[in-house]
Amino acid sequence: MRCPYCSSLDTQVKDSRPTDDHASIRRRRVCPDCGGRFTTFERVQLRELTVVKRSGRRTPFDRDKLEISIAHALRKRPVTPERIERMVNGIVRQLESSGEAEIQSSTVGELVMEGLKGLDDVAYVRFASVYKNFREAKDFEELLGQLGTIDEEGISAPPPRADD
Repeated sequence: MRCPYCSSLDTQVKDSRPTDDHASIRRRRVCPDCGGRFTTFERVQLRELTVVKRSGRRTPFDRDKLEISIAHALRKRPVTPERIERMVNGIVRQLESSGEAEIQSSTVGELVMEGLKGLDDVAYVRFASVYKNFREAKDFEELLGQLGTIDEEGISAPPPRADD
């Protein structure tokens, strides 16, 4: 790990312990060259993932990009950061345990939509409108029809069936 003060590559770990969420490891480090002390947070990565875009271009999977896109959809929504982190960890775990080194961007998008649907309906619609490239109001109407309705008590009900 490179020292943030002098850029030396020869840093020493003085203490390691899991974070509260057990998703990463907190390490206290010391640089023997400049004496600087700093903390790093490291995550275990099961495998290197590559995302295959619709255009066919391949890019390395970026957990931070995933987290940022989910945070944009959830902006100003009453969802705790812990729930967001759990959702991101779950998606990453699913992708890593799929056994595939290359994953389609559509697979990532579908997992995000599935997670947001269970977390917050407004965020789900926000993400879907960008992901599915909505162009008209009817696109929103169709998606909202799939979500169902909210009754007087705030309980979500499935959309009405055609034979009702």
